[in-house]
Amino acid sequence: MKNYDIIFFDIDDTLFDFSKSEKQAFKKVLEKYNLLNSLRLFKKSYQEINKVLWGELENGKLSLVELGSERFKRLFLEHELEIDAVLFNQDYLGFLGEQSHLVQGAEKVINALSHKRLAIITNGFTNVQTSRINNSPIGGKFEHIIISELTGFQKPQTEIFDYAFHKLQITDKSNVLMVGDSLTSDIQGGINYGIDTCWFNPKHKENTTSFKPTYEINKLEGLIEIVK
Repeated sequence: MKNYDIIFFDIDDTLFDFSKSEKQAFKKVLEKYNLLNSLRLFKKSYQEINKVLWGELENGKLSLVELGSERFKRLFLEHELEIDAVLFNQDYLGFLGEQSHLVQGAEKVINALSHKRLAIITNGFTNVQTSRINNSPIGGKFEHIIISELTGFQKPQTEIFDYAFHKLQITDKSNVLMVGDSLTSDIQGGINYGIDTCWFNPKHKENTTSFKPTYEINKLEGLIEIVK
């Protein structure tokens, strides 16, 4: 194992349970619009639409702002509803920002590595991600929180890593580790930038991509042994 001094963390489905957060926020926004009876139907459609759009975002085919309203615009079109997608998205993001559910072991790992330089690189909306982090038990534990909406770039683009290295004044890539759950965002981004990567894979998914992480862990606690 190498001695990593600087560790970049992804947020969603790495430190935070995004599935739980999304579920709670989606339920609350549907309740506000008196659509709670259609939760299961809308949830399935939304997840399918959202997955496609986030893939397009990673490939640079649309911006984060476009993604926000477009997902609900497509959802309402599919279900023949006349609802303002922009306002609905704003309400949804407001509820999402209230959700700070940590992945099992996240607080333990962050506390155990408090002697390291810890930072976050996340794709997402600035207000939402900042709120979720600050309202969680690990708020205040990171040297910098780098969010794609703020930088104008998203993982796996090298520019967001350029931004992170500049903010932390890093000159040596060899002692930096990127930790995340997404092979096409976190791992690809780290590999393309020339830094070591750790794939958090709690569901034991098969890696069918060409991206080979330096390490793979199924529990966050496994990271402690890697970096110590």
